[in-house]
Amino acid sequence: MSYAKDEKAAASAFPGLNKLRITLTSRDHQALERVCCNVISEVRKAQMSDVKIKGPVRMPTKNMRITCRKTPCGEGSKTWDRFQMRIHKRIIDVSSEQHSIVDCMRKINIEGSVEIEVTTEV
Repeated sequence: MSYAKDEKAAASAFPGLNKLRITLTSRDHQALERVCCNVISEVRKAQMSDVKIKGPVRMPTKNMRITCRKTPCGEGSKTWDRFQMRIHKRIIDVSSEQHSIVDCMRKINIEGSVEIEVTTEV
């Protein structure tokens, strides 16, 4: 019972606040940084005075490594190939009282190697 009251009180304390969490993921860190700059500049270009931006927060890089033998049959000298893929991740938090943040997010130019995930909190 008290949980429902606390939830209503929290909603009334911040009546129109919209929060977006933008998660950007890519294997190319330079393309990822360009898209982060585009996102932040587009949000600031919208000339909304109540917009608050936090980020980009750089998350730890995931290194995926695979080591395998060069010879398929197992004969010959024991030589190994080492393959590695790095996954870079950035998080940007945007909060505003206006609903036009989502509209300004649709105008952003995104490179093909960057994946974007947008989650909302109401």
